Amino acid sequence: MLDIKLIREQADFVRARLASRGGRDEAKVEEVLELDAQRRQMVTEVEALKSEHNRVSKEIGALRGQKKLEEAERKRKETREIEDRISDLDRRLAETESKGRSLMLTLPNLPHESVVEGATAADNFTVREWGERKTYSFKADSHLTLCKRLGLIDFARGAKLSGSGFLLYTNWGARLERALIQFLLDLHTKEHGYTEVSPPFVVSRVCMEGVGQFPKFVDQAYAVQEGEDKSTLGNLYLIPTAEAPVANIHRGELLSHIDLPIRYCAYSPCFRAEAGAAGVDTRGMIRVHQFDKVELIKIVPPEQGYEEFESMVANAERVLQLLDLHYRVVLLCTGDMGFGSAKTYDIEVWAPGQNDYLEVSSCSNCEDFQSRRMGLRFKSPDGKNRFPHLLNGSGTALARLFVALIETHQQKDGGILIPGPLQPFLKADRIPSHSPVN
Repeated sequence: MLDIKLIREQADFVRARLASRGGRDEAKVEEVLELDAQRRQMVTEVEALKSEHNRVSKEIGALRGQKKLEEAERKRKETREIEDRISDLDRRLAETESKGRSLMLTLPNLPHESVVEGATAADNFTVREWGERKTYSFKADSHLTLCKRLGLIDFARGAKLSGSGFLLYTNWGARLERALIQFLLDLHTKEHGYTEVSPPFVVSRVCMEGVGQFPKFVDQAYAVQEGEDKSTLGNLYLIPTAEAPVANIHRGELLSHIDLPIRYCAYSPCFRAEAGAAGVDTRGMIRVHQFDKVELIKIVPPEQGYEEFESMVANAERVLQLLDLHYRVVLLCTGDMGFGSAKTYDIEVWAPGQNDYLEVSSCSNCEDFQSRRMGLRFKSPDGKNRFPHLLNGSGTALARLFVALIETHQQKDGGILIPGPLQPFLKADRIPSHSPVN
């Protein structure tokens, strides 16, 4: 959520930054200011009425002490009229505050000054690349062919179980998926300094609002219903990413500056109802409704926000370096960033079978946008209550990492070579071309 004080004092600046996103949200600023002015006026009126009520009440007490009961009763009628006016103003104030908050929840974050203006992904630019694209002395297969030939994924039975966009990992495929998750968690906890947490896979609506998923993306979420009780539908939602529960761990809390920075990592399945939308190529594992991911979350003082942000990106890059996968880091333009982000880097890995790059990590600094929405603050050394920066990043996401790994490291004999750092987790140096699971 944006700072209402910033909107009030620098309305033109806020309009300009919102306009750079291309979503026409700058048109809402005037209504925000009008509702804010109404709210402040009503607060002033209520405070004045309460002050008057207190003054008259004291007069009533004095009159009763002087046995002037008739005059005291007239004053009592006056206080009842004041109470009615206060009650009416309180009701209107609550309605105005609710309307204002609802409107503020629809405003996206302001892009950081270092983010280039642009309309679409075509306006993003590559910051750096690592490694080189693999070349082969044989015809390289796509992950679809590899998965079917090696029995890694049973696409047909996955669809039979849950519909299109859901995967059934089998044999070496299931083992590789599990090994990748363990590899990612160990890397980030043992080498990068994150604390592992294991969150619930369903969260409340307020948690989704806190990270900026709602209200904008409510139509893309899986709502949960408890049994046949329809009244519970939408109280809880399957998480689209572990960011939803983990970033909200300290929602509503006042932390001490000595608690920061906080660095969490978490494994979770992720559920995306929008995956497989009409017109999108959904074959295989590139775009699915359910996938695994290890998420990175940081809660840091604003002064450390962008230093910690660059460190988080480096942590995600390290995954691909250890797995010997060529990738590029892309800075998203203003029109392609996520709703809650002030600055975002996407890390895209090269997948030979697709002859294209696949996004496996998106790292964002949301600055204080999310912490304001969830009421998370910290007390600074000077005793002031401040909002911390919240950072999130995929460290990294599967199944696209799975795709890039098997396509990149496929061998002439049909097997898959396993990179050295991953071998202890899979307990094998290759997936054989025809051998059964050990």
